[in-house]
Amino acid sequence: MNLFDINPIAVALGIVLSTGAMAQGIPKNEYQAGKDKIVAEVRLVKARCTSLSGNANDICMAVAAGQEMVARAELEASYKPSPRASYKVRVAKAEANYAEANERCDDKSGNVKDVCVMEAKSAKTAAEADAEAQLKTTNANVTASEKSAEARSDANSKASKARQDATADKIDAEYAVSKEKCDTFAGDAKDRCLDQAKAQFVKK
Repeated sequence: MNLFDINPIAVALGIVLSTGAMAQGIPKNEYQAGKDKIVAEVRLVKARCTSLSGNANDICMAVAAGQEMVARAELEASYKPSPRASYKVRVAKAEANYAEANERCDDKSGNVKDVCVMEAKSAKTAAEADAEAQLKTTNANVTASEKSAEARSDANSKASKARQDATADKIDAEYAVSKEKCDTFAGDAKDRCLDQAKAQFVKK
C-alpha cells in the first residue's frame, strides 16, 4: 500500500493546525485539552501506520512522531509564549522534516541515497541556523529597546553576527551536498566537479 493511501501526513498536520490555531496565552484547561487531543490523534495516526510494512511503515511512523513533536512544541508556545518557545517550534519542525526525509532516503541506494541524506541534513542545518539567528535577533531587539545607545549598538552587532553565522552554516551544508554529488564521477570529471563546487561556495 502506498503511504499516501492512508494520508497520515494530512492527519498529523491536523494536529499541528488545531494546536497552532489556539490563541496565545491559552488557559491551563485548554492547554491540557490540547495535550489530550495530541495523544489521541497521534495514536490514531500510528495505528494506521501498522497497515504498512517495510520502509513505508518507517516513514509513516517518522511522520507521526515528527508531527507529534511539532504539535507539542506549538502547544507549549501557545501556553507560554516567548521567543525561546517560538525557537523550539522551529527546531521541532526542522527535526521532524529531517526524520521524515531521512527515512525516505532509505528507498534509494548508492550515491543517490548518500546525496539524499546529505540534502536532508543540509535542509535541517539551514532551518536550525535560521531559527537560531531569529532567536538571537529577537533577543537583541528586546535588549536594544531596554538599554542605552551603546547597549543597543552591541545588541545589533550580535544580531548581525547571528545572521552571518546562519548564512555560513547553510553554505557549508550546501557545499557538503555538492561534494557528495561529485562522487558519481571519477578521475578528471570528479576533480572538475569538486573544483566547481569549491568555486561556487568560495572554498579553498
